[in-house]
Amino acid sequence: MRKTILNFSVMMCFILITALACMGKSKKADETVVPIRSTTKLDSSLLVERGAYLVNSIGCADCHSPKTMGANGPEIIPELDLSGFPSNGTVPPIDLNSISNGWIMFNPDGTSHLGPWGQTFAANLTSDPSGIGNWTEENFIRAIREGKYKGLENSRDLLPLMPWYFYKNLTDEDLISIFYYLKTTRPVSNIVPPPISLEDLKRNWSAK
Repeated sequence: MRKTILNFSVMMCFILITALACMGKSKKADETVVPIRSTTKLDSSLLVERGAYLVNSIGCADCHSPKTMGANGPEIIPELDLSGFPSNGTVPPIDLNSISNGWIMFNPDGTSHLGPWGQTFAANLTSDPSGIGNWTEENFIRAIREGKYKGLENSRDLLPLMPWYFYKNLTDEDLISIFYYLKTTRPVSNIVPPPISLEDLKRNWSAK
C-alpha cells in the first residue's frame, strides 16, 4: 500500500513539473515573438505621402539634387531633382594640399564631396533604371541599414558623405515609405560617375 502511494506521489510530481515547464516554455516563446514591422503597415498612397514628407525633411536633396546658383544660393533644378551628380558634370580645380591639411570640400551644388577617402558623387535616387528603378524593397533597406552599395550583399560600403549610419535608425515603415515615394519620382536617366580614390586623385593631380 505504501509503495502504491509512493509511486502515485512520484507520478503526480512528475506531471506537475512537466506542466510547469511547458507553461514556462510557452510564455518564453510568446515573449520572444517580434513583429516584422515596428509600426502598423500603411496602404501604398499613405506610404508615398509619408515618404515625400521624410525625403523633404531629412535633407536628401541637399546632396542628391543638382542645383543652380540663385538669389538665395544653390537652388534645386526641378527637372533634375534627386538625380545625383550629373554624368556630364564638372567640378572646380582640386587642391589636394587642403585635403592633406584636414579639409573636406564640396562642389558648388553639393553633389560631389572630396576628402581623405577620395572623391565621391551623390547617387541617382529617381525611379529611372539608372537610379533605383530596378531596386527591390530589400535592396533599399539593406543599403540604409547596412550601408551597402546598391543594397547588394557583399558589395562595397557606401562612401562619405552618405550618413546612412544615422538613417539606419529610422523605422521599417519610415524606410519603406521613402522607398515607395522614390519609386514615384520623375525618372531621370543619369549614370553617376564612380568614386575616385585619393591615390588616383594624387596621380592625376601630379600629372597636371
